[in-house]
Amino acid sequence: MTNETTNETTNETTNEPVNGEAEAAGQAMTEENWNELLKAVFHNGIVALKMSFSDVEGQVLNLDNYGPVFVFRVKDKDNADYYCGFFLRELAARFQSGNSPEIWMASFFHELMKTKGGNSMPKPLASEEEAKAAVDNVLVPMCIAAVTEEFAPEQVHAGLAWNEEHGPVFEAGFPAITDGNNVCAIPLHLLLTHLQLNRDPSELLVQGMYKIREEHGLE
Repeated sequence: MTNETTNETTNETTNEPVNGEAEAAGQAMTEENWNELLKAVFHNGIVALKMSFSDVEGQVLNLDNYGPVFVFRVKDKDNADYYCGFFLRELAARFQSGNSPEIWMASFFHELMKTKGGNSMPKPLASEEEAKAAVDNVLVPMCIAAVTEEFAPEQVHAGLAWNEEHGPVFEAGFPAITDGNNVCAIPLHLLLTHLQLNRDPSELLVQGMYKIREEHGLE
């Protein structure tokens, strides 16, 4: 199968370290400017969520591979807590686009609230053994089920693979497409990070597969 590895997550997010954003724009970002950016994005996130939820809190974490991550907590009408995390790059891009960031952010929490009783942030994976168990027992079955269901009854390819540049990846694609790219591949560490932020990692694969269909004029 033709293989194209993608670093994309949501429409705007990539797994590149966000510290390179300023250099990419041709400017050197000072520590003061960087802190102002984080404060602005955090503030905008709180304001956006308060348009849908009355009780909102948040914090900024720093992940080694991804830089700042914004974790927000909202309460439902039963006073249950729900947590979800977002990458700096995707929030900044969403706010700059003006493409209804408040609706987009709230949608993740509305999805989580389909499971009553609240949800906490997943416990950090403390070892390679725990990470492997999460991949084998949660991530892989979830992703296979999601892409199979999304594109049924069409046959899909879905499973683990190895990419020379990115290491272990999850591949998903269409065997029936034989001319050009027919597979998207997402690095496992990126999918696991989404899982740890209470985000559905299979959405990355589904988006990638729809992009493939679009490229081949199937949408």
